[in-house]
Amino acid sequence: MTDSLWLVLPGVFLWAGILALPWQPWRNRETLEAGDARDADLSDVTVLIPARNEAAVIAETLRAVAAQGHGQGIGQGNSMGHGQGIARGNSRGIGAGRDLNIVLVNDRSTDATVAEVTRLGLGHLNIVNGRSLPAGWSGKLWALHQGLPFVKTELMLLLDADIRLQPGTLCALKAKIQEHDRHFVSILASLRMESFWEKLLMPAFVYFFKLLYPFHLSNAGSKWVAAAAGGCVLLRTSALARAGGFEAIKGKLIDDCALARSFRDAGLHTWMGLSHSVRSGRSYDGLADIRAMIARTAYTQLRHSLLLLALCTALLTSAFLLPVAGFLFGADPVTRLLGLAGLVCMALSYLPTLRYYGMNPAWCAAFPLAGALYLLMTWDSARRHWTGAGAHWKQRSYAGSSGGA
Repeated sequence: MTDSLWLVLPGVFLWAGILALPWQPWRNRETLEAGDARDADLSDVTVLIPARNEAAVIAETLRAVAAQGHGQGIGQGNSMGHGQGIARGNSRGIGAGRDLNIVLVNDRSTDATVAEVTRLGLGHLNIVNGRSLPAGWSGKLWALHQGLPFVKTELMLLLDADIRLQPGTLCALKAKIQEHDRHFVSILASLRMESFWEKLLMPAFVYFFKLLYPFHLSNAGSKWVAAAAGGCVLLRTSALARAGGFEAIKGKLIDDCALARSFRDAGLHTWMGLSHSVRSGRSYDGLADIRAMIARTAYTQLRHSLLLLALCTALLTSAFLLPVAGFLFGADPVTRLLGLAGLVCMALSYLPTLRYYGMNPAWCAAFPLAGALYLLMTWDSARRHWTGAGAHWKQRSYAGSSGGA
């Protein structure tokens, strides 16, 4: 065999192995869509939203929350916090699902986030004005921790400020957690896929997430996998206390999977899925925006380990770059044929993700480029850690955070 043939073979085996895995992480079996919201009673649910400089997206998020369940419509309510206390909303505002409660934590916003919220006149709303971030906490978890004392209901929906729920989604989440005896239900929101960079990299983000955290294994209770996406999580309030609350994971940057792990370690049942009914309103028009998002936690995901970084580099190079090189530049027909076989297996595993999001199958041809860019962004994340820059998000630095799940 030629030397080039040995370089191509690992990639072929990798992609064939992914297709052959019994839990089939490339499939989209775990899904949840909006249900029937007529006459829904959501009075046992509190929506807890951390918001830091979210003026551009918060109004649409809250309108979507208001469309859950029974009551709808914008009234004349007003909810303005003062100092570092709490202000209660006027019930003449938006009614949602028979007194669906909303707690919004204003996490030291410097933009018009609070003004956008109060302009809507939401009913059944509490605005908690957050305190300064203490040492050892990540910003989002500190915001959630401050809002927790104002949650008095059996169920709690943790919702990012940019996540928009289609009408009836909360009813479907509630049915899942109650009818399937779960304590924690999480949805990976549909990301925006409109710009070139979003189309290239966002489906790949979902694919890699499912590869790292196979939903099927996590939902089956595997001790090795605890999957979650923090943008949309419905949980039992009492179960959160059993899992140690937010304080148990206060320094974690990958807070969603850390929260799921704390539930699992407490003997509680979790579920994770995809949905078209849960959508992110955040845009990533340029490569720099996506790079910042990935660089924030990529090296943390590798536990700041140089060995794991080297292994990740070897795997991604073998999976994405060498099959392309073998197919285009192979020294003999067998090498080129094996390179093609690797690319075909790669496309077959990626195609279900593209189909789920209504993307053109031709984007399979760009998957190797996406893989190469994710490898570069992972190295950029490591570089930031080595130079002491650490993770940056929402005008905050987490250079010393543990971050891992």
